Amino acid sequence: MKNIIILGSTGSVGCNTLSVVEQNFDKFNVYALVAKNNVDLMIRQCLIFHPKYVYMANKAAAIKLKHDLSFKKDCTRIEVLSSSDDICKLVACEEVDIVMSAIVGIDGLLPTFSAVQAGKQVLLANKESLVTCGQLLMEELRKNNACLLPVDSEHNAIFQNLPVSFQRSLGRASLDEYNISRIILTASGGPFFYMPVTQLSEITPKQACNHPNWSMGKKISVDSATMMNKGFEYIAARWLFNASAKQIEICLHPQSIVHSMVNYIDGSTLAQLSVPDMRISIAYAMAYPERITSGATMLDFVRLKTLNFYPVDKNRYPCLQLAITAGNCSQSSSIILNAANEVAVEAFLCKKIRFTKIANVVEQVLDSLTTQEPSSIEEILWIDQEAKKRAIFSVDYFSN
Repeated sequence: MKNIIILGSTGSVGCNTLSVVEQNFDKFNVYALVAKNNVDLMIRQCLIFHPKYVYMANKAAAIKLKHDLSFKKDCTRIEVLSSSDDICKLVACEEVDIVMSAIVGIDGLLPTFSAVQAGKQVLLANKESLVTCGQLLMEELRKNNACLLPVDSEHNAIFQNLPVSFQRSLGRASLDEYNISRIILTASGGPFFYMPVTQLSEITPKQACNHPNWSMGKKISVDSATMMNKGFEYIAARWLFNASAKQIEICLHPQSIVHSMVNYIDGSTLAQLSVPDMRISIAYAMAYPERITSGATMLDFVRLKTLNFYPVDKNRYPCLQLAITAGNCSQSSSIILNAANEVAVEAFLCKKIRFTKIANVVEQVLDSLTTQEPSSIEEILWIDQEAKKRAIFSVDYFSN
């Protein structure tokens, strides 16, 4: 029985993680749940999983949760926390075996870093931790003998197709030494793959959040529609698999069945295929190196009509190109990219800017802000805040 903490338990990945736990109550115990302000869902999760601790980032939400749980017979012993230091202390608890890092955005950086420093088995769904802090995070991973397992479906697919010795040396192992010529990240292309480029400026937040294959939160859904999410995956893949720009390729695959591929020098290509269900990669990471029931349906090859693959249209996905350029440039550029995108996506969701202006905001901030390479978490967070300040001005400039 392993104790697990879920950072971001009320989000899409968090809920899917708890779904896997329900399939395997004999193997996992929910030690703590962490969320921002969704009290109603957190109460339902507490009634089912009975964690020892619950952390709510919003203090008002924590007060309400504590009050409401006091009337639930089976939940009166749950301790509700809300101090900013509590979350980092929780992930470092000696009783904790697994930390699911699924908080969206740079807010997930500090607790993820703390879990790695504590030598935990960290299931990484928060790509922003690698985008903003890749070098430092991989150094801490080696220093503290922590285990990092990628949960993102594409990174998880690549991981599954690598030799075991490579899997256990993430960030250090050489693709060349393992006779790997390249890794291929697949992308669905989002909900507007077939839409004429001239119509993209009229896209609404509701349309952008309606992904054809995956069920995700609003922010990541918009990132998927702009393909910024794929850009983040590209940056994260460089850190995870110690890959050069020439060793990563991105191709569009609208069906989201082939989740990524690894090319070996003998001409072999290994791919991981499954229905688009996050519980598959989550279950793989939770039980690694074993496999457990995820609750997902099996892929039916007889019913598969076609599997299509296309090159990326650079004109359709400017955010992807910005991310690739930033990732190939410097760590500070990646931090600025992520910060500006967070502000721009939120502005789009609030209908302050058009869908096509997200890339404009990000590009303007990247062009206007230059900083030295960060050597600490504090410096990373400073760059993040500076970039967000500039992004707010850019949003005003590009507003409807």
